[in-house]
Amino acid sequence: MRLLLISNSTNPGEAYLDYPKQNIKNFLGDKPINCLFIPYAAVTFSFDEYEEKVNSRLAEVGHKVTGIHRFDNPVEAVEQAEAIVVGGGNTWQLVKMIQENRLMEPIRKKVMNGTPYVGWSAGSNIACPSLKTTNDMPILEPQSFTTLGLIPFQINPHYLDENNETHGGETREVRIIEFIHANKEIYVVGLREGCMLVYENNKLTLIGSRTARIFHYGKDTIELGEKDDFNFLLNR
Repeated sequence: MRLLLISNSTNPGEAYLDYPKQNIKNFLGDKPINCLFIPYAAVTFSFDEYEEKVNSRLAEVGHKVTGIHRFDNPVEAVEQAEAIVVGGGNTWQLVKMIQENRLMEPIRKKVMNGTPYVGWSAGSNIACPSLKTTNDMPILEPQSFTTLGLIPFQINPHYLDENNETHGGETREVRIIEFIHANKEIYVVGLREGCMLVYENNKLTLIGSRTARIFHYGKDTIELGEKDDFNFLLNR
């Protein structure tokens, strides 16, 4: 199994997918690949527009995507994919549409059998056992919260250490602590902007200049960086 799980698509002041494009190329390799793209998380713009937006960046590193919405048989499209790319947006809509198209198990089976998987934001979130650590508003109701379960821990993309000074509500840390109190057996990785997790050769590593914040009920919250061992997170 090979996974590239990116926290965010775009850093402030940069073009879309600019900062992770080289990581995507390194992950997919030099040989051009036409990846199957799942754009279901797009809400306020069309799937065609999303496909074009991703292709405008991936063309710079020799790869391209074709949206799953272009196929008459989406399950067959997954089964024949060279690589699967899942874009960010609203996780609730993404999960609902994957479930409605009966794609959860085909994607899981395909990736577990070695097809490269790239996701950012919502696309990273659904690699987890559930969507429970998404930041997104539940604008739609999926059949269940269960997602791909490619990894046994949860990711909180776009992890922020503090709220805006004008905001009086819970911090991201407080919300994750609530989660681990209700889900005592599951680790949560607060994945900060500009960072990504890579799973290859049975090894999990962090890429990025920032550390990741690791939460688990009954354990001290810790910070881990690029040189640290993340493999304990893989224990199911």
